[in-house]
Amino acid sequence: MSRFQIQELPLQRLQLVELQPLGDARGSLTRFFCAQELRAIWPGAIVQINQTHTTRRGTIRGMHFQKPPHAERKLVTCLRGEVWDVAVDLRAGSPTFLQWHAETLSEANRRAMVIPEGFAHGFQTLSEDVEMLYFHSAAYAPEVEAGVSPTDPRLAIPWPLAVASISGRDQSHPPIDQNFRGMSV
Repeated sequence: MSRFQIQELPLQRLQLVELQPLGDARGSLTRFFCAQELRAIWPGAIVQINQTHTTRRGTIRGMHFQKPPHAERKLVTCLRGEVWDVAVDLRAGSPTFLQWHAETLSEANRRAMVIPEGFAHGFQTLSEDVEMLYFHSAAYAPEVEAGVSPTDPRLAIPWPLAVASISGRDQSHPPIDQNFRGMSV
């Protein structure tokens, strides 16, 4: 029996993973990753795991990505609280180039998103005191770190809440230039 229900999302290679906890009178166990069961959507290794804690409702983090040759796949889930998690397709030649998709991830719904290489990723907290867990296919490489503005009019992401907080770094991400043709991954 698989502990994961995988659903294809509207953007090619973007997937929603529903984690299937096992529980009894003592509580529950949730498997976040299994190389054998997830090899079809995660063929390589996990090389880094990160956790974020965001205290304020309405905070936006993102839209982050790493450029090739360090482009990364991410599996993200919400351990505490609730977020509106967004992925933007930046892949050159993709039929869904510059389209975005969002899912609500929460402690209660036990969902995760697999964000492929060539996508920007970010989220807005829908509750106070949010903890996110990230599994990465590539190590952090600051020399190829990049981002796009979460308020880029070309993307027109309708963040569900008024923006309560956003870092200076994330605010400084440029909008997508009309000459941007995407990343080859």
